[in-house]
Amino acid sequence: MQAEVEAGSGGVFDVFVDGQRVYCKFDESDQFPEAGEIQRRLKNG
Repeated sequence: MQAEVEAGSGGVFDVFVDGQRVYCKFDESDQFPEAGEIQRRLKNG
């Protein structure tokens, strides 16, 4: 599994794992993920 960070602007915050977006701040009511949220999403698929 490979996670990567891509630079953005204008408040963009996306998390990609193996080339697939698993979190998008814009899609989540402009909220950053809570502690452990990304890990839970990966575990739950």
